[in-house]
Amino acid sequence: MIIRKRLAAGVCGLLATLAIGLLPTPAAAGEPDAKPAPKVELVLDVSGSMRARDLDGRSRMAAAKTAFNEVLDAVPDEVQLGIRTLGANYPGQDRKVGCKDTKLLYPVGPLDRTEAKTAVGTLAPTGWTPIGPALLGAADDLKGGDATRRIVLITDGEDTCQPLDPCEVARDIAAKGIHLTVDTLGLLPDDKTRKQLSCIAEATGGTYTSVQHTDQLRDRVHQLVDRAADPVVTPVATRGAQECSTAPELKPGLYNDREKFAEHRWYRVGVRPGQELRASVSIGADRAVDNDYGVLLRAVSTHGREIVRGSEAGDGRTDVVSTGLRYPLPDADAPDGGGEPPAQMICLQVSNSFSAPASVKRDPGLPVELAVDVVDAPHDAADPASFGLGRGWWLLITLALAGLVGGLVWGWISRWRISVWRTN
Repeated sequence: MIIRKRLAAGVCGLLATLAIGLLPTPAAAGEPDAKPAPKVELVLDVSGSMRARDLDGRSRMAAAKTAFNEVLDAVPDEVQLGIRTLGANYPGQDRKVGCKDTKLLYPVGPLDRTEAKTAVGTLAPTGWTPIGPALLGAADDLKGGDATRRIVLITDGEDTCQPLDPCEVARDIAAKGIHLTVDTLGLLPDDKTRKQLSCIAEATGGTYTSVQHTDQLRDRVHQLVDRAADPVVTPVATRGAQECSTAPELKPGLYNDREKFAEHRWYRVGVRPGQELRASVSIGADRAVDNDYGVLLRAVSTHGREIVRGSEAGDGRTDVVSTGLRYPLPDADAPDGGGEPPAQMICLQVSNSFSAPASVKRDPGLPVELAVDVVDAPHDAADPASFGLGRGWWLLITLALAGLVGGLVWGWISRWRISVWRTN
């Protein structure tokens, strides 16, 4: 899924804030860190089609090399990284030989940046596109141990080595229960490539990104490598309801769901006085959709009053759209019998405005990822009444009054200066 810089920065900032309440407590000072080193393998398409010069005026291969070099400079020290190629060595027409053309270019382990860059620098677009065999090889490269494992596949076209279906390969990898995630990135993909790469990613719980520019490729690969170094939070499957009263009650955590085009789904979260609700939602366009779409996340009281909302729009240049909100609930007096004040139930509504041509399948719905956290509210938390439309109206009234007073004062000063000038 491609993310523009502005969208990527906003989503990363919001999720980093939410992660404070979601991640495990670090080990105490002086205790040994027993966490195994995460493993990442970058799988790069070096087939003949990578010669095309249509990525920011450069060849796709040159753009990939530039992105790789910058990513290698920023790989966290704790990450063990490897690089595998597909279609890099056999230039002939023998299909059987071409469909075995996948090679481990740099073994998975502690990163020697100079050595890895040198290996990537020698690559030249050559042969076929054996995605299925490359995935099998990468899974074998990463086998063993309990570390986080992630494959990042970068290609500009669909597999040319059927009947070994790479989507079935991905499903087989997922069925082994080895917790290996495959993220896919398509360079200027057509519809067939997009469909295949989306299927591979979905089968393993990964993400698909459509790449149109070199900086987008660099940023996305960098983000995925960094993600491997973070503790993994596995989304919990849930199903939103058609109305708040029957919605599932969510605890702090990460959830996934499916939502049809232009659908609304409801969830509930309990928030106690003195706490702050933080929520974000991302909806992915995992199929061809019409341009111009959006996502809305609303916090609503059980009586139907809107408290606060977050919204974001897209225009077809990204495959994921995200938004979030925060709602602090001020402290309240303890009940007469003592104990904590009861939790207030907040309803979360997730809506989308996606549409698509009639030929596009509606089922299953679009993938939804919802992050929910409840933390201690800041000491200066505003009153709940200040959230939502009320705060907006007061701001508009204040600005209007300030403009009126400023205009009157400026007019009076101007007339006074003119009268003084005429007198002199």
